[in-house]
Amino acid sequence: MEQLALTAGRELEHATAEEILTWASETFGARWCVTSSMEDAVVAHLASRVQPGIDVVFLDTGYHFAETIGTRDAVAAVYPVNVITLTPRQTVAEQDAEYGPRLHDRDPDLCCALRKVAPLATSLEGYDAWATGLRRDDSPERADTPVVGWDAKKRKIKISPIARWDQDQVDAYILEHGVLTNPLLMDGYASIGCEPCTRRVAPGEDARAGRWAGRAKTECGIH
Repeated sequence: MEQLALTAGRELEHATAEEILTWASETFGARWCVTSSMEDAVVAHLASRVQPGIDVVFLDTGYHFAETIGTRDAVAAVYPVNVITLTPRQTVAEQDAEYGPRLHDRDPDLCCALRKVAPLATSLEGYDAWATGLRRDDSPERADTPVVGWDAKKRKIKISPIARWDQDQVDAYILEHGVLTNPLLMDGYASIGCEPCTRRVAPGEDARAGRWAGRAKTECGIH
């Protein structure tokens, strides 16, 4: 599987997003899925055109904005996809009882591990591959994202069909196809995560500056 990922990454580097997802569909059949934070539905929309009924996995951490939950519900209602909502082992109240309130303020890495990383790892056990909306222009840490790569921790093939896109291309696709987007994108949020750890960005700030603001943390640990 690792060699398959590396070979496909090289061969599909200059392929379109649709071609990359078509390769995924032909290679994995029902054993791949899309993961979505419901910031927008671009990858879910792309995948639904290639493989109607594709599983779209959403992590409900218990800390999401109401707008994010609304976007998930709209995607499930509008597109020919199977939205699967994952929840952590503990509710927020149960986590608070064990670790103390507002763990996200005191140890955001542990909070992300409990509420994002662990449930996703469990969910992906039934798949050989997963598609994400990662883009190289998201952050310096993502600049080398392959369109198809090997996730050594999960032992899965990781597909990033829009890795080479920039924001203008994303916006153009959304406009052309009327793709659903999270309303918070129009309210000063450039990157949307859990409500306690996300703020609006100021003009000129990096798109991910609003995530875990004031901390060195830039990723939740999923990627």
